[in-house]
Amino acid sequence: MMSNYYCLVAGLPELAFDGSKAPFTVEKFREEVYPFLKKEDARCIDLFFMAWDNANILLLLRDGADSLLERKGCYSKEQLLEIMAAAKEGDPRRSDVPEYMYDFLEYYYANEERTDILWEDNLALRYYAYAMKCGNKFISEWFDFNLNVNNILVAVLARKYKLNIETCVLGDGEVAEAIRTSGARDFGLTGVLDYLEMVIRISENDKLQERERMLDDMRWNWLDDNSVFDYFTVERLFVFLQKLDIIERWAVLDAEKGMQRYKELIDELKSGTASFIKDKEKNNL
Repeated sequence: MMSNYYCLVAGLPELAFDGSKAPFTVEKFREEVYPFLKKEDARCIDLFFMAWDNANILLLLRDGADSLLERKGCYSKEQLLEIMAAAKEGDPRRSDVPEYMYDFLEYYYANEERTDILWEDNLALRYYAYAMKCGNKFISEWFDFNLNVNNILVAVLARKYKLNIETCVLGDGEVAEAIRTSGARDFGLTGVLDYLEMVIRISENDKLQERERMLDDMRWNWLDDNSVFDYFTVERLFVFLQKLDIIERWAVLDAEKGMQRYKELIDELKSGTASFIKDKEKNNL
């Protein structure tokens, strides 16, 4: 039976993507809304915070236990270190930790000396696959949409700089395979993705700040268009949280930081890595 959160949704402020300061925060959502969710709905909201856990795991693997984590996901730094230690030692898995995290960590510790594996992409692929099997149609489609958008963006960029698209595109579904192998401007996906042409047009904008804004406008509109009939459900709370994250991100985004991200992306693509998905996983979900 679908759960309804009439009081919670009614008490949330209206959000606008117009440059104004958000009247709420993600942390306030975690403190004031999350505790009242039913268990099955909380698992859906957890998918948002797991993106931060992913970034924190990669940071801890790279820089060690003394790393300063920027944001807390579902797990504290101490909990993540315990999960990592259990995976490394082959200890029993905790039932409250998603399987994809253990799968990734066990694979990492068995192959950490290899230099041909893009760990950010490996974790991102497992995360997206896990999220798209969450059992909630709307949330599953949101992650599928973001994966497709990110794959199109990185493929267009790889074409522009004559780089190997196969190392950049994540997933093995029909859409990912078409993006990876097609030489057509539309990757042979016209009629398959109704947002394809918009993403391609946005990707061709050379002004980074404008492009980022257009992408978030598109995401915002997707959330609105696909949740029209979700009034007081967990889907409405998920939409609110995603919109809130967009507003908060733009509150701290400036041209200098944006250009630095762009330069890093080009450098990494040229060196054979594909951190675009990692960047979007951390900043756009």
